[in-house]
Amino acid sequence: MAGMRRTAILGVVLLGALSGCGSLPEKSPPAGVDALVVPTPSPDPADFVADPDGNDWFPLDGEPGEVDGIAAVAVATGSTTDWYAEDTSGNVWWLGRDGEWQAGVDGALAGLAMPAQPRVGDGWRRALADGVVDEVATVIALDDETGLLSVEVVSAIDPDLDRVEVYADGDGLVEP
Repeated sequence: MAGMRRTAILGVVLLGALSGCGSLPEKSPPAGVDALVVPTPSPDPADFVADPDGNDWFPLDGEPGEVDGIAAVAVATGSTTDWYAEDTSGNVWWLGRDGEWQAGVDGALAGLAMPAQPRVGDGWRRALADGVVDEVATVIALDDETGLLSVEVVSAIDPDLDRVEVYADGDGLVEP
């Protein structure tokens, strides 16, 4: 008798626990990088700003120029010069690297260098140029106290280029 009672009680408890699993929460609208098309096949110059200053994680400080009709900034690091542009929402896009690839040429696509509001777990394609560059970035840590953001970058072309980049709020890249 006690065995049947125990079985009945377990059945009721199990039924109660499972009844809470029967409905799904409402879908939330896209936010952050979820609302972007990355990489973007045809960026509209009207979506970009001429004087970028809206992304504290990836401030653009370099020579102004233009890539595929988009107001851009040339950022020199060592022996390379990369071209970036900021859209009206504060997202920074990677448009190319001098002598290697350029968005809109030979199928190369502009990729997202840094979202305006990165969130842990967000991932995006940073660049895509067939046989030249194919990088995916993922936010792995964001520390509000220190103002540091850690982004894991993985290359589908050259695993030796895989790395973790650390960005400081207001300063940009501090540790490649």
